[in-house]
Amino acid sequence: MTAFTDDPHLSATPGRSGATATTEVEPRDVGRVRTEYAPECDGDPDPGEIVWTWVPYEENDGRGKDRPVLVVAREASGTLLAVPLSSKRHDGREWVPIGSGPWDRGGRDSWVDVDRVLRVHERGMRREACALDRMRFNLVVLRLKERHGWR
Repeated sequence: MTAFTDDPHLSATPGRSGATATTEVEPRDVGRVRTEYAPECDGDPDPGEIVWTWVPYEENDGRGKDRPVLVVAREASGTLLAVPLSSKRHDGREWVPIGSGPWDRGGRDSWVDVDRVLRVHERGMRREACALDRMRFNLVVLRLKERHGWR
């Protein structure tokens, strides 16, 4: 895996622009989604892993931030579907608590936003953080299926 700078504001930030940009997708419009738990410690993003990539702000105005996301599915095209993590609980959306883990240096609890689905490219990822255990992964996937009608 290529080493990248930790400055999320540089244009070289993986996932920020171009063909490998991380983009938000409408969860009900992505077609058939096959979720699977398949983490591999190989530097590539796999379903079940938390990875870091540039995530556009919801205003979709070109701004964004380097964030952890949980990869939940691999699409037939080779792209991945992921959901963003936050260390702050938010109101008015569907957030699934996943506790703490090595993706957060401060050891803070995290929540997954199942209302916001992102399309991530393998080369658009900055780094692999860790694999989420199967139980917490399955909890997130269950909520995604219930929320968006995924099978």
